[in-house]
Order: sequence, then C-alpha cells, then structure tokens
Amino acid sequence: MNIFKISSKNLVRNKLSTILNIILVAFGVGILSILFLASNQIGNKLEKNAKDIDLVVGAKGSPLQLILSSIYHIDYPTGNIPARDAYQLAHNPMVKRAVPLALGDNYNGYRIVGTDSTFNHLYGLSVEKGNFWQKDLEVTIGSTVASASKLKIGDSFFGAHGLTGNGDIHKQHAYVVKGILKPQGNITDNLILTNIGSVYKMHEEKHEETHHSSPAEAKEINDKQITALLIQYKSPMSVILFPRMVNQSTNMQAASPAMESARLFSLIGVGIDTLQWFAILIMAIAALSIFISLYNAMKERKYDLAVMRCLGASKPKLFFLVMFEGILVTLIGACFGLVIGHIALEVIGTYQESSQAKLTGLTAVPQEVYLIWIGLFIGALASLIPAMQIYKVDIAQTLTKDR
Repeated sequence: MNIFKISSKNLVRNKLSTILNIILVAFGVGILSILFLASNQIGNKLEKNAKDIDLVVGAKGSPLQLILSSIYHIDYPTGNIPARDAYQLAHNPMVKRAVPLALGDNYNGYRIVGTDSTFNHLYGLSVEKGNFWQKDLEVTIGSTVASASKLKIGDSFFGAHGLTGNGDIHKQHAYVVKGILKPQGNITDNLILTNIGSVYKMHEEKHEETHHSSPAEAKEINDKQITALLIQYKSPMSVILFPRMVNQSTNMQAASPAMESARLFSLIGVGIDTLQWFAILIMAIAALSIFISLYNAMKERKYDLAVMRCLGASKPKLFFLVMFEGILVTLIGACFGLVIGHIALEVIGTYQESSQAKLTGLTAVPQEVYLIWIGLFIGALASLIPAMQIYKVDIAQTLTKDR
C-alpha cells in the first residue's frame, strides 16, 4: 500500500479544506520567517557597525539619537561640539583612539562624512580602486555608493546641504572621487569619506557668499566645530570614569553604543514579540483546522478504512496514513511559508528609503529550520486524535452497515 499516494488523493479530494490549512500554516510560518530574518539582520548590523566603538561624544540631547546619527547614520545629529574641546578629550589619558566626525551634507542620500585617517583604522578600511583622500574636496566612496551612483575614479559631484535630499546644492566646489572602498558589509559601504577641512571649506564659503559673514557667524567658523567623536578606551576602568567625566565636566554628552543599541533592540523587540504571538495564534488556528478536517474526514472514511483492513492493512499502518496526511499539509504549508517570508522581506527591502538599514530576503538563518520542525509537530499533534479513531473502527459493523 502506497501511503504517500493514498494520502495525496485524500487531500486532493478535500481540496478546499486542504488549501485553507496550507494557507494558514504558510501565513504563520511566513510571519515568523520575516521576524527571524529581520531581527537577525538588524542585530548583525547593529553589532557590525558599533564594533570596537566604546563611546560616542557629541552635543547634549538624546543619547540614542547621537548613536543613530554617528554610528548608524540613520538619524540627524544632536548638534555640533567645539572642535577644541573635542580634541582635548581625544588626548585624555583614558582614550586609546578618538575619531572625529563632521556631518552635514549628502549626495543622493549618501552621507558625506568629514573625518581623518583614524576612521580608516577603526573600521579596517582598504581601497579596491584608487587611493584614500589626501587633500580638501577629495573623497573616497563606499562600494554601495559607487555602484548606486555610478561614480568612478576621477568623477566629480556636488554635495547638497542636509543629510537627505538635493534641495540646497553646494555648487561653489565639486568633490572629486579619488578612491572606492572594498565592500565591508557595514555602514562604510554607504558613506562618502573626506577630510574635515572639506566640510569646513564648503560651509565657510556658503556663509561668506550668502550672508557676507556676520560677526557671530565668523566667530562660529573660526571656533571650528565637529559633530561627534568615536572613542576607544585604553583600559576597562575608563568605562566607569570617562563617560561620567564627560557628562558632568563638559558641555558635551557621552553615549554608550552597547547600552543604546540594547535599548533600541528592546524597543523593536516589543513589536516583534507581538507579531510572534500573532503568528503563533495563526498556526494554532491552522492546527485546529487540520484537526477538524481530519476528524470529520474520519467519519466519512470509516468504510474505506474497514475495506483496507480487510485487504490486509494493519491498524498501525492506517494510523500512520492519517498522521501522514496532517504532517504532509503542514510540511507543504511550512515550505510555502518560508518562500513567502523571503520574498516578502526582499520586497520590503527594495522599497526601504534608508539604504543604511537595507533588509534582504536573499539570506537564511538557522532558526528557520525550527519552523519546519514546528510545522511537522503541529501536523502530528493535530492528526493524533483523528488517527486514534482507527483503533475504534469495528470492521464487521462498518461493512454490514447500509451505505
């Protein structure tokens, strides 16, 4: 007796309930697959981009905003800090490395970051083509920027004021591409790197041309400002002492990437937990639906099962036949769900506005294997009681009953 063939025919015969059950399982597995993939990718991005950065120092405001703007480049900075004060902190005995950042402009939504060579060492950057920037208005661009903007070595472009949009373009000076970075798999793929002098030059020229440098503006330019400092500690003791010193003794604030990333993930986690319970509810409904379908089918198939028993099919074989039907439905549903989850996340990633936090469905995570096993368990559990009815079938009574 071919169990698979008989089970398939039984499922096709009750195709409406079979399709409904497959859709329910697929929907539940699909949602869980999206959640696993998205949370895994977000967690990896948070970890990769904040790797080796112990502290961020910037203008007072929201610590989370400071982290998002300076490390993940997906928010606006809290403001600027005096360059003189920042460089004093950089030479503190507790600091191993301090990387200055000057933000404010973009090109086609990709942020132009003024910094120095310490940034390259912090992220372990290397160039695929060309060289790192050397002089004002020279840039080295990330691999994603190069492919998306079609920029090549020697090309020039104008930056726009602000971190998004191309409304206020700095047409007084053009940046020149001197190098393209090797793909890093982190935020640097989406950045345009130059020296801090380029950022000063761009905005000083703007002030002079547009406002003829009022005394207040001239003072701000002369006093030089940067956006943030990315800091690495020299010793574990600095974790306790340095942030407190910055927050209490200066007009700047210190924010810990580890703490703020954990807080961000806990906020995201609230929504993820809600959706997980929703997906689990859908799968529970699917299990109930499979149970009802098989239980009702058993009443109609008592005669067929009695005939099979007469033809030599044992009770365990028929028990497995009914179990297999439930397992087959959930297996098909789980496989469809995984495919739907990956396609849905790829579509979501395509329409994401932020290139820095792109999600993709073209990857897999180990947790997805558990979804297949969960599907099989649900199918087996839903089929168990209907399958037990096999042992209650009275062959003589069923065959002699008028059909």
